[in-house]
Amino acid sequence: MGEYVPGTVVVRPPASSANLGPGFDALGLALALHDEVSLTVTGGGLDVEVSGEGADEVPRDESHLVVRAARAAFAALGGQPPGLRISCVNRIPHARGLGSSSAAIVGGLVAARAAVEGGEKLLPDPELLALATRLEHHPDNVAACLLGGLTIAWMDGGIGHAVRRDPAAGLDPVVLIPEHRALTAAVRGLMPATVPHAEAAANAGRAALLVHALSGDLSVLLTATEDWLHQRYREPAMPESAALVASLRATGIPAVISGAGPTVLAFGVPGRPVPGEIEGFRVCPVAVDLGGAVAHVTVR
Repeated sequence: MGEYVPGTVVVRPPASSANLGPGFDALGLALALHDEVSLTVTGGGLDVEVSGEGADEVPRDESHLVVRAARAAFAALGGQPPGLRISCVNRIPHARGLGSSSAAIVGGLVAARAAVEGGEKLLPDPELLALATRLEHHPDNVAACLLGGLTIAWMDGGIGHAVRRDPAAGLDPVVLIPEHRALTAAVRGLMPATVPHAEAAANAGRAALLVHALSGDLSVLLTATEDWLHQRYREPAMPESAALVASLRATGIPAVISGAGPTVLAFGVPGRPVPGEIEGFRVCPVAVDLGGAVAHVTVR
């Protein structure tokens, strides 16, 4: 294991939207809404500070998700530092389908890796992604958060992998965030064990078309975001969000449930902008994040 860097590491992991309609557990898009994780190796102890979204609900000890991720990275790099000071500024809403847990995991992993001299060689992105997937249990959000842009993720032998693509110019995402939350585990429990073969086949075709659409041909984005695999089964947990998706799509605006919801992700199209005000939802235009989670070191 290398020496620890003499300074504070700062990482700004982006939010992410998974699935994007038919790309269940595979497709992800990084969004320019960022948490901020600062990590400093100290002489001893653990000091955790949290502000912003969910600050009153998260622990300040070893069970904090950023701390757990950082510890996992240090273990993979060869050992634990004598002490840690971690500061988290949370801007990504929690339990809304915008990848807040993935941002915490990736933020902790990337920060810990950057705190070790030569850490990127000891723990390169493919291995870091595999570690993030083990912590998050699925690779779609962590891949987009780590790599930025549009990502296609998959599992092979229990290990998470991903490839990255630049999204099309002119992609205009808007997140529509309700006040209520949805827990991923509970929402997943609404899905059936099997689906009709015809619907699975149709969904596979739309997922393939969606990669084409998001990579350059936005003219087919409305068709490409059609889904038969998961959204309708989750409707009982988020009826307002499901109704909003249906109403936007009826006007020609590509809209989907973001991740496990209840946030709605919509894309403005020429002549059909996403409304600036929607009752019950906070309307937030947000750019695509192209850089992913990048670490910067402030030398003391």
